[in-house]
Amino acid sequence: MKRLLLSLLCIPALLLTFCNDKVNSKEETESPASSAPDQLEKVTYQPSEEIICNPERGFFTHQEYATDNNHSITPAFLKECREKGMSLIFTAYYMRDFKDKLISEEYLQRIRNNMLALRKGGAKSVLRFAYTSSENEKPWDAPRELTEQHIQQLKPILEEFSDVICVLEAGFVGVWGEWYYTDHYNYQPKKGEYAPRRKVLDALLKVMPKDRMISVRYPVAKLFTFNINYTDTITRKTAYNESDLSRIAFHNDCFLADIDDMGTFGENPDYRKFWEWETKYVAMGGETCKLSEYSNCENAVTDFAKYHWSYINIDYHPAVINQWEDEQCMKEIQKRLGYRFTLSEGYFTPKGEIGCPYEVVLKLQNTGWAAPFNPRDVEIVFVHKKKKENKYKIKLKEDPRFWFPNEQITIQARFGLPESMPSGEYDIYLNLPDPRPTISARWEYSIQLANKDVWNKQYGYNKIHSTMLVTNSNKASFVGESLENFQVK
Repeated sequence: MKRLLLSLLCIPALLLTFCNDKVNSKEETESPASSAPDQLEKVTYQPSEEIICNPERGFFTHQEYATDNNHSITPAFLKECREKGMSLIFTAYYMRDFKDKLISEEYLQRIRNNMLALRKGGAKSVLRFAYTSSENEKPWDAPRELTEQHIQQLKPILEEFSDVICVLEAGFVGVWGEWYYTDHYNYQPKKGEYAPRRKVLDALLKVMPKDRMISVRYPVAKLFTFNINYTDTITRKTAYNESDLSRIAFHNDCFLADIDDMGTFGENPDYRKFWEWETKYVAMGGETCKLSEYSNCENAVTDFAKYHWSYINIDYHPAVINQWEDEQCMKEIQKRLGYRFTLSEGYFTPKGEIGCPYEVVLKLQNTGWAAPFNPRDVEIVFVHKKKKENKYKIKLKEDPRFWFPNEQITIQARFGLPESMPSGEYDIYLNLPDPRPTISARWEYSIQLANKDVWNKQYGYNKIHSTMLVTNSNKASFVGESLENFQVK
């Protein structure tokens, strides 16, 4: 197995000699593999087989909010979804009444209310806008100029509630917003006929924050709109750099329907390879659309892994969902869609002294099928066991979007224990919160590790150790980045 060392915090060992001599050598400021692990306290963790309801991954339920119904998101509905293990809601807005005019303020407010309900209920949206959900409803979409006006109308909502938008699907074009049956965007376009669709995509890229992705339905929707070759893929160097190419993700709404997923790949193996490479760094999700000879568990698990799936529809197609239940791969799918982080070992400074450095080394593995695709913070948090108001944390310079499946992940952090920190026994946590301030303190939006006896739901943290911190009698100070006190959640 390839080993990936993620050096989370490279702090110079600017340490006065009064602090613990055992951690005052260069060799011992590195990972325990190269710095005498016997000088750090080792902790092992037990993996869990629990199905975890983590943010931005897993099964979602499909909900439609059309102009000809009054359906809305309610707290009771979101509570029921979470109890069923779902943190994602697919929200499709079919704007049948606005194919020839601007969106009404009433409908815009309905969208705002739904987004606010998602935030209050601890959920996120896979979001799509379209004009019809039936091939029998003509016209299939609105003129491009009007659609661009609609996007501008939606801009304030998309900006305000981008914290609870997991991904925005490109939509708008054609029936279901799937970019196929269309009146205004060149039906079955050839390679050089994607300019009208590119204009819609450009408009969406401009109104969404740079850290959010736009998903398109087919490989050619990215290849031909940007006029790139299938080998012009995102790399580790170009991933998440906020360029337009790095922000175009994918959805497949006929997964395993036949040998070509109902035309998804145009029977071109190069397009499959393109998706395999690209989806390592972008969002990938969708739904099945019919039972087929290809929809069995063996093919499903293989392709979920190959194309780095993070989320899929639980509601459709029911025959395929039932097949996975019958063939007994449903639990594996529930556990492995998206990321699944499991701790194996931890190493800690055995005797923490106030004013001196403290070292934490954690070894994890991602047993899911994908890495997170939206920004995610990594924090080490100390909480005093008796005086809970004494909470200290440090944000590490790491990016879980690069914590890929089947690679060893090593987190290494070295930081100071500030002199203002009271001595006593502390619980140490690994916190993986959403970085958006509106939801960063919410446990529903933090990542739970797949380990036994680590999750603290009250805080939304993962407990990794307990330690006694003592006063340093020499009154030495660590010069470098240190824990900072913060307010109780």
